Amino acid sequence: MKREELEGLTKPELIDLVLGMQRPDKTSRTSSKPPSTDRKAKRESSRPGGAKLGHKGYARVLAEVPDAHEDHRPAHCDHCGLAFAEDASCAVIGEYDEIDLPEIKPLVRRHRRLKCRCASCGKTSAAPLPAAAQGTPFGHRIHALALYLKSNQLFSYERLQGALADLFGLQLSQGALMNMFKRTAPVFAAGRDDALAALRGAEVVACDETGMRIEGCNAYQWVFCSSKAVVHTAAFSRAAQVVHDTMAGHTPDVWISDRYSAQQGHGQRHQTCLAHLDRKARFVAENGSDLIGMRVQFWFDRAFRLARDIAALAAATVKNRRRALMRDLDVILATTTDCQLARELLGQIRRARDQILTFCDFAGRVDATNNVSERALRPSVIQRKVTNGYRAKWAADAEAALRTTVDTARLAGGSPFQAILGAVSAL
Repeated sequence: MKREELEGLTKPELIDLVLGMQRPDKTSRTSSKPPSTDRKAKRESSRPGGAKLGHKGYARVLAEVPDAHEDHRPAHCDHCGLAFAEDASCAVIGEYDEIDLPEIKPLVRRHRRLKCRCASCGKTSAAPLPAAAQGTPFGHRIHALALYLKSNQLFSYERLQGALADLFGLQLSQGALMNMFKRTAPVFAAGRDDALAALRGAEVVACDETGMRIEGCNAYQWVFCSSKAVVHTAAFSRAAQVVHDTMAGHTPDVWISDRYSAQQGHGQRHQTCLAHLDRKARFVAENGSDLIGMRVQFWFDRAFRLARDIAALAAATVKNRRRALMRDLDVILATTTDCQLARELLGQIRRARDQILTFCDFAGRVDATNNVSERALRPSVIQRKVTNGYRAKWAADAEAALRTTVDTARLAGGSPFQAILGAVSAL
């Protein structure tokens, strides 16, 4: 609106305009904002710390195979003072573990190349050049540890350099660390290709993306999740072309995502993330001027209960509960309201109506939310805050390939460090 038009408005019209522009603040409970952006509660109104009422206590389990035993015997009788003999019978009345780490320092093996003079012809011959003289002096475990701390524990180059020096007395330059990542990049790229092949045969795929910085420019970290593979992709685009390039023409039975337009149309069926819509319903319930938000919130609670119990329900029961949910949703969508927030919420749900309860037709195979993708992206979000992005595109691609290898191995029960060490050992 131009200045001249504003000057022509009456005072009540200006008040209505300003009130219409005001929106209440969103929180992590009512939007996709991270919890770190929430305004912290004052101490007098915050929840008390410590264990909550009814919390079951846990104690550390003793090690199955301790490395050493130390017995503590009484020296004398507490009653008469007589000293016990060394071979006096005793009974175990308590066992306690003492746990510590041994001193860890690099193992340095010096390779010496020798030459010998022949006693017959008098000429000298030298030993072949050892492998240690031709490549990096750092072994597989140092490579794996540096990659693990950088990618899984989200260390920056400077913090990683300091941690290796402080903990292990290992002095490495940031250039040497970068060369480690460059050296291992082809190994993880091969692992990503294997995961990509598994993804392109998946029947159900969940997808999401988050912002990142590459070479000082805005970019995006994409993730594609299936039951057998997790694939990370770094791209400068947020468009649907990234999905087309990743899936290479494969159309899964169900695609799970939020309502972003670039995420639409990639599967035969679509499951909209109910958690996104539920957070918006909570926002409307807290800040709207009528009961639409609360009614929608209660409806989503019923949908979540169905999603939680669906694997244990009979097909007829699922069908009946789905029919009841759709009937009640249509009643809510037909409600008229003067609340702008409620109208926007109803409009979003109306556009997603046919994608909300898709999980009912794939009991136990399709989730009602896209939480699996959001969990897979969380380390990338934290790293973005810690390091502010990547200086080169190859680094973003290498880390995406490493995350792909680790997350895919985790689906089969593998640990991140062992997955990294196994890949690096192939060098």
